[in-house]
Amino acid sequence: MNSGLKIATIGGGSSYTPELIEGFIKYYPELPVSEIWLVDVEEGKEKLEIVGNLAKRMVEKAGIPIKIHLTLDRREALENADFVTTQFRVGMLEARSKDEFIPLKHGVLGQETNGPGGLFKALRTIPVILDIGKEMKELCPDAWLINFTNPAGMVTEAVLRYSPIKKVVGLCNVPIGMEMGVAKLLNVDHKRVRIQFAGLNHLVYGLDVFVDGVSVKERVISILTNPEKTITMQNIHAMGWEPDFLRALNLLPCPYHHYYFKHGEMLEKELMDFQEGKTRATVVRELEAELFKLYKNPELAIKPPQLEQRGGAYYSDAAVRLIHSMYTDKRDIQAVNTMNSGAILSLPYDAAVEVSCVITKDGPIPMVVGELPIQVSGLVSQVKSFERVAIEAAVTGDRRKALLAMTINPFVPSDRMAKVLLDEMLEVHKPYLPQFQ
Repeated sequence: MNSGLKIATIGGGSSYTPELIEGFIKYYPELPVSEIWLVDVEEGKEKLEIVGNLAKRMVEKAGIPIKIHLTLDRREALENADFVTTQFRVGMLEARSKDEFIPLKHGVLGQETNGPGGLFKALRTIPVILDIGKEMKELCPDAWLINFTNPAGMVTEAVLRYSPIKKVVGLCNVPIGMEMGVAKLLNVDHKRVRIQFAGLNHLVYGLDVFVDGVSVKERVISILTNPEKTITMQNIHAMGWEPDFLRALNLLPCPYHHYYFKHGEMLEKELMDFQEGKTRATVVRELEAELFKLYKNPELAIKPPQLEQRGGAYYSDAAVRLIHSMYTDKRDIQAVNTMNSGAILSLPYDAAVEVSCVITKDGPIPMVVGELPIQVSGLVSQVKSFERVAIEAAVTGDRRKALLAMTINPFVPSDRMAKVLLDEMLEVHKPYLPQFQ
């Protein structure tokens, strides 16, 4: 009987995998992983082999007895796993490209996890995650599912509502990125910073900001009123906030709030890029080509610094820190996507929310927030109703539900435009949407 932990990573050929491996190496003494199974689909086979070989070199260089397995057989990877991490993209970068391109062609924001693009990513992803849930119930019923696949909030809620497994935690690198950003603004070690988070995935707010347990929210907001100072991510164009707006909001917005509170400017910027034939997907494609060229180098045995240029910086820190805290019952505080369970009173009890939680061996325990501040509760509720209807559409394949979700999304200007976008996107994504046929 193997005494170490078995990790199964679905979407193992992802360019993020070296970051995950680095995390398991770093935590090894306290997180005794004995095998990591990287699994992917046939189309991702070449990437899986390149990344898998780099992973093997990294483990060898670290001198740690972790065995790396590469497979296209998901069931083999899942059998008796202790933790399952998911980081897959249904339809690969080609699908993302269409999610961004088609809305922009019609003058609507084209973004991977928000708006029409986010809807279609959910419609393609949710049936797959539910299949994985069925297989986990059979092959590793006690395992925890740590989901990093976007849109992470919707995917987590779909598992909570429609899957036979309930041991699921959704994870995003936005909260840890915001804490790192605050640490940089204040020039302190990020371990001293804690933000009290509440909201939804990619729509989360910092209700308060602490350094060594003392609130510094006013100071951080004051620094952010300088347009030169921003907290953003590689995949989101940084724009300074209107100082009076930020002071009145009196909360720390996340980088994705640019799409809501600076909608016109963000759309204008995206349309300019679009006219030059560029979307974020084209940038990512170039970055990935460069990364995989680096990964192929047989001399490379560490995570290359160029990986930080992808939007998912700090992902392994977040993912492995979470697994470590659950395994050791650490009871530290981390922001994750989990069932609301009354933490945010203005949202349904059984909705998935992104909120600061105490991390235990039995999973995350959300910290009670009470009502969300009135200035943000309306937007959060609107986006939650979009998510809920989108999940139902993904599960049932009901076109009317999908149209309803598209129309109530804040980025879509009318029911007519929603129908135009829906029809066109259903057509181009047909191979990955069997539930709608």
